[in-house]
Amino acid sequence: MDCISIYNDMVSYLSKDYKEVKGKDFYNDLFPDNQNEGEYNNDYSKPNAIYLYRDPKDEGTKRKLRRRIMLNDTWSDDYDKFIKDNPMALCSGLTYRGLSNQLVNAQSMNALIFDLDSVSVQELNILMKRLDKDPNIPRSLPRPTYVVLSGSGLHLYYVFNTPIDLFPNVKDQFRELKHELTFRIWDWRETTKEKNIQYQGINQGFRMVGSINEKYGLPIKAFKTGSKVDLDYLNPYIHKEEKRVNLEDRFFSEHTLEEAKMKFPEWYQKVIVEGNKKRKYWVVNRALYDWWKKKIPEVSGGHRYYFLMVLVIYAVKCDIPKKEVKKDLYELYEEVKLIEHSHELTEYDIESALDVYDPSYHNFPIDVIVEKTGIHIEKNKRNYRTQKQHLERARAVQEIDFPEGEWRYKEPSKKEVVINYIRENPKDNPTQIARALDVSRPTVYKYLKAFREESIYDEEPLIDVKGNKFNQLKIKENN
Repeated sequence: MDCISIYNDMVSYLSKDYKEVKGKDFYNDLFPDNQNEGEYNNDYSKPNAIYLYRDPKDEGTKRKLRRRIMLNDTWSDDYDKFIKDNPMALCSGLTYRGLSNQLVNAQSMNALIFDLDSVSVQELNILMKRLDKDPNIPRSLPRPTYVVLSGSGLHLYYVFNTPIDLFPNVKDQFRELKHELTFRIWDWRETTKEKNIQYQGINQGFRMVGSINEKYGLPIKAFKTGSKVDLDYLNPYIHKEEKRVNLEDRFFSEHTLEEAKMKFPEWYQKVIVEGNKKRKYWVVNRALYDWWKKKIPEVSGGHRYYFLMVLVIYAVKCDIPKKEVKKDLYELYEEVKLIEHSHELTEYDIESALDVYDPSYHNFPIDVIVEKTGIHIEKNKRNYRTQKQHLERARAVQEIDFPEGEWRYKEPSKKEVVINYIRENPKDNPTQIARALDVSRPTVYKYLKAFREESIYDEEPLIDVKGNKFNQLKIKENN
């Protein structure tokens, strides 16, 4: 059966029990609190949805997509002009501070979205029968607010009753939750004909309702299949408690800016007075970046996007210019897109991967990279050597590799060693850190606290959806 027939069968299937929702109304439901034209909230109390679209005026130019803010009072006209019947229009489930849809600027999550490829009525029927069952029943799934027909598969939208503030650690938690729930939804031979799971980030854009899947010429349709949700509903479907989202563990504190000025004078001078909000990072040899580019033969279909994303992360680590990594991404894209998978890799995936070109990704954990890309990375181990022995050995190797001494830098302090280890191994507890570095537990606790205090203002002040500003991480000791 061809794709068009499959699509029409699924339209008929969903239409029997569920109401189709048109594009304008669909996005009004997802993003009810966008700004009006000319309205500017300097406190970011009203973050906006941002969408990408193809403009016919750019045909034959290097420009692929245009970016536009979704505004309440102009949305109806904008939808007809930029989205309806457009062959390429994309939007995530997040709202953003300012004019950029990069993940670092993401302010709140309005909807958590999942992509399911290679679906026919048979798979759709199995999927729908698994909804709303007891979370402890194997293969049971939470009921999505909307099921969207993408032309070649499904998009499942879980729209939140109240948008969830994306504090830095909450972003990380949602990344884990989405990974786990994707694994649960993507059931080969049951809910999909595609064997390789397609994992995606929380900032991923999806074809917009009312636009057209240009490959098949099919309209993107949405059906209201359930109510809006909250985390109390979603979390129980994640059996690993550490993979759930815990909003009680948010990174903010009760300190006002004036209190912070008194309590953290060095930070106040650097960040507020001088406007320097960036951490200082060690630059890694670009050999790491070049090594990762050669990993293409190890990439499987469901991990293509994360392979590209990690290249950007390594570009940040190695201080590779953004212009260069963008050029490399487009070159690699021509090879990566040939890797067999029912989900079409598009140039938008390149732009999405470039969103992580930000210093905040400098210490992206290796364990997460391995999990998301499916590529094994052998960790450097000290093999029971002391810290001193390990550093002496590392320097000896560097003397061989770099006889001119270009590797040399100021020897790190004990504080730098501990903090760097914490960043690279965020899941290790103080005892594990102490053993790995051959230092005392009090030393670990001392620098763990310092790390948290120094990290609290790394990002722009975050404003929750009610307009409350949080300027500092809440310090919690690991007992």
